[in-house]
Amino acid sequence: MMALSFKATVVAGLVHSVLAATITNTTTTTAPGTAVPTLTISTAVASPSASLGATLPSQAPLPPTQGWCIGQIFCAGSLLQTVNIAQLYTDPKTFVDKPTSKSSQQVLADFNAFNLSTVTEGNLVNFVDNDFLGEGLELEVATLPNFNPTPAFLKNVTDPLLNAFAQTVHDYWTQLARNTNQSALCDEYPGGTCESSLIPLNHTFVIPGGRFREQYYWDSYWIIQGLLQSELYETVNATLQNFMDEIENFGFIPNGGRIYYLNRSQPPLFIHMVYDYVNVTGDTSILQRALPLAEDELAWWANNRTIEVASPYTNQTYMMAHYAVNNTAPRPESYLTDYLTINDPTLSTPLTDNQAAELYSELASGAETGWDYSSRFEAIPQLGNPGLRSLSVKNHIPVCLNSILYKARLLLANLYGTSNETASNNHLQVAASIRAGILDLLWDPTKLAFYDFNLTSNARNDIFTAATFYPVWNGIIPDEVLASQSNAFGYFAAINMVVNKYNGTVPVTFIDWTGLQWDAPNSWPPHQYIIMQALRAIPSNLTTNGLPTPSSTQSTYDLVPAGQLNFTEAQLPGQPFRGAQANQNATATGPGADINKLDGTVVNGGNATAGEGWRDTLQREMANRYYTSVLCSWHATGGSIAGLLPQLPASELNLTNSIGNSGNMFEKFSNLNVDSSGSGGEYTVQAGFGWTNGVLLWVASTYGEQLVAPQCPPLVVTTTTSTSAAIGLQASSGAVITAIVMSVIASPFLL
Repeated sequence: MMALSFKATVVAGLVHSVLAATITNTTTTTAPGTAVPTLTISTAVASPSASLGATLPSQAPLPPTQGWCIGQIFCAGSLLQTVNIAQLYTDPKTFVDKPTSKSSQQVLADFNAFNLSTVTEGNLVNFVDNDFLGEGLELEVATLPNFNPTPAFLKNVTDPLLNAFAQTVHDYWTQLARNTNQSALCDEYPGGTCESSLIPLNHTFVIPGGRFREQYYWDSYWIIQGLLQSELYETVNATLQNFMDEIENFGFIPNGGRIYYLNRSQPPLFIHMVYDYVNVTGDTSILQRALPLAEDELAWWANNRTIEVASPYTNQTYMMAHYAVNNTAPRPESYLTDYLTINDPTLSTPLTDNQAAELYSELASGAETGWDYSSRFEAIPQLGNPGLRSLSVKNHIPVCLNSILYKARLLLANLYGTSNETASNNHLQVAASIRAGILDLLWDPTKLAFYDFNLTSNARNDIFTAATFYPVWNGIIPDEVLASQSNAFGYFAAINMVVNKYNGTVPVTFIDWTGLQWDAPNSWPPHQYIIMQALRAIPSNLTTNGLPTPSSTQSTYDLVPAGQLNFTEAQLPGQPFRGAQANQNATATGPGADINKLDGTVVNGGNATAGEGWRDTLQREMANRYYTSVLCSWHATGGSIAGLLPQLPASELNLTNSIGNSGNMFEKFSNLNVDSSGSGGEYTVQAGFGWTNGVLLWVASTYGEQLVAPQCPPLVVTTTTSTSAAIGLQASSGAVITAIVMSVIASPFLL
């Protein structure tokens, strides 16, 4: 792999990240019982890259009208395409989140007055300025009822600094809570005085943050994990009520709270959320409404996303789910991106209408997976085409989706108890069939991993992804894993390799050349949670042995079952050095590749514990490494805690464009850098961030006593002298942060 420079991997990444942050982290909390933040919401100003007098480029023919999308302004059509061709905003989602300031009819009349062959950038700037309001104004900051400033889980976190950081993150819920702004709502289309893309919700909800300014489906699962730790039970209930309203209104839960999401869902975690809420609170009253609506949601997935698959391995036939969205136009929130994917001016052979329609469907299906986008779903996975024309989402039977649906059936049967044994038994039977299909089609008993089934090749793929851990998280543990401690560890051996070989958390894949955000080097908070939960699911009798150790001439890569990763060790992404050896990677193979290995633990992996089994070691190391990534990237972008963690000097914050910033909670991280966000994808990295906060609070509650204050690498490394100041985040007994002087030549910091 090509060596990555310090500038490319840290400074550029952090600058990219901070420029994307749209939430100002300034919160004031009133008396206990309520929490009302002071929040700055910016409105994007139309600023095309072309001159205002320039006419627009020629347009491709309009795609077909999408019957599922409501209206002519925020759905595929001449107005939406023209505004996107003008590139008035850097993010296509900005425009479709702007309510109109006039009636639909007047806005369309104003637009139709243009001659599209002569309309200028300036004409369209004036049009959007005059006919549209600020994005997201249909929402307002919400007060969180019964907000407890000091929830009980904080007592689990014994380190003073990490306790204070958990407290800070707990307080961030007040910045992310929203209600529908009833005074700004438009009347029902098409007769109202204005038009909006918002799906109005009746109850309070927590948003992810940044451009994701409305409620989202699968994000909410991890948000709820944190809200439960924060004892915000009424907010969890309200979130579930919103989802139930959507099932009643639409028959399913859309991807997010906008009309342009009405043709697709996201990973179906609603029943998981209901179960967790009831399990924690004991509030079974919600089930009277939730149970029949859970049935409706499962019926939607069965009727719209389930197909018959014949196994080439056993000749058995199974009903298995896949992501498959009915769509023949660009996604409104990513209109220009999709438009250019289909109408790529650099390609000499244009797509036919049928090919374009099919690719639009694949793009929407990719968004439904939540993994938008990944080489995992290419027609030939792992080729790593950085474009999206090779997407083949619908022809994959995904490990993750079917595992979630299996557990949803089990949980629903459990929630019924003895109140409806007929329904309960039916769900158990369907679950058993899904389980059999997963183990037949998706499980490789030799490699000890799950892989997606490719309908095109009629075989399992070879690409190793974080999805391999979804089945065990959802209660499907193959017999081969249960057969021995060696096999149980083998299933998780790649995790052990990551914490030894890389500085950050577990990446989504080991494919780092696509530029897609659901590939390496990105690691995502939900996956860290899923892997830790999968580890917790392994029976204790399989976890008494300590971590296996490679021979003196090998690395932890050699502990991974043969063929599991489908990469030789030398083909894996490199871990770049920083400092005197910048522009170089750590040793690719052999014992020198395990650059984070310590005695009984790893760097930023917590303290070794005598008699600790391999499962508990990996949990401890993952929990600490995740906490490290969140805290160090927050500190690198201006975060500070009075008396414990001073803010970095302006000279360093200037490197990350963080002057005046108070720390970013990113949506994704780099597995190479513990002080940087992830990168790549269709939009700039977002700050906020709902699921990041939720997973951190769950980690704090679950592993609090095992968490150790991390060592964050310095943002500035002097390579011409022998020393460099590094901020060490280890509190002394007096809870005072100490400065660590690091010898760069003798012990260069790794990214």
